[in-house]
Amino acid sequence: MPAGQAMTQALALADFGSFYAGGRQVCIHGLPKRDIAFTQSASLAYDPNGLYHFEQAYVQYFIPARLAHPLPVVLLHGGGMTGAMWEQTPDGRPGWVQHFLRQGHAVYVVDNVERGRAGWAPFAQVWPEPPIIRNAEESWSLFRFGRAEDFEARRAFAGQRFPVAAFDSFIRHAVPRWLGNNDAALQGFCAVLDRVGPCLVLAHSHGGEVAYRALHARPELVRGVIGIEPSGFSKEVVSASVAGKPFLFVYGDYLDATPLWQTLCASGAEYAGELARQGARVQTWRLADMGIAGNSHMPMMDDNSDDIAARIGAWIRGAAA
Repeated sequence: MPAGQAMTQALALADFGSFYAGGRQVCIHGLPKRDIAFTQSASLAYDPNGLYHFEQAYVQYFIPARLAHPLPVVLLHGGGMTGAMWEQTPDGRPGWVQHFLRQGHAVYVVDNVERGRAGWAPFAQVWPEPPIIRNAEESWSLFRFGRAEDFEARRAFAGQRFPVAAFDSFIRHAVPRWLGNNDAALQGFCAVLDRVGPCLVLAHSHGGEVAYRALHARPELVRGVIGIEPSGFSKEVVSASVAGKPFLFVYGDYLDATPLWQTLCASGAEYAGELARQGARVQTWRLADMGIAGNSHMPMMDDNSDDIAARIGAWIRGAAA
């Protein structure tokens, strides 16, 4: 059935819901009290000292009525973003959550530690460094929508598939991130895996590092990884954690646009090679080399996102059978 026709039909779910996983309790001491007004007509003396729970992950899940594959797909966002990146494209088309559900895959959408509905810690006693947030100019060039010098004119690369007219909507996705929280992100994601059980992880960009580290921390649960332009990896590859498992690496176009992406692609190829040497079943898709030109760092939002989702779903049902 054509993807467009499938998206117009009613979607039947067997179950849906959400949960929090992981984190730790923290007692805050020594901060001053202050008077606050939390509405126009209500105020109180606020005491920030006390017991809190931080570093949890939030997960929303959807189970289709008819499953095409026994393993659920866990969607893990990239750096400075949340699970919302999988839900809808900036120009209003259905996101990969809907696409994978309609293909018959159970889907778990993660807001990992510090992102979105997972919440964050406003106390330096918990996360001592200040957060960063990605600006529009950096997003434009880093995500390979166009050259840095063409940002003001919003002049994209020739053949660009990202919906550049909706760029201002896209940058709403940016949220604060704390660069020292990689270990906390790993722990939070492992807590998610403990709840989900055996699964496939589909991770984007910075989420790749979390996913590949979790693969080694929970080898019995992570049965394969789809890395969408991963920008981080585990330090070591252990054969017992990866042997016989399927791995897919997906890269878009314009990869020679910046030295950073040349480096990241080389690192990805080296990591994929090490996975293969340790007995994993590895495939790498360079979409431009496959005749699919124009994709950015955000293929789940590009104008051919439904086609790429269909290809990945077919790969899962084949390679991850």
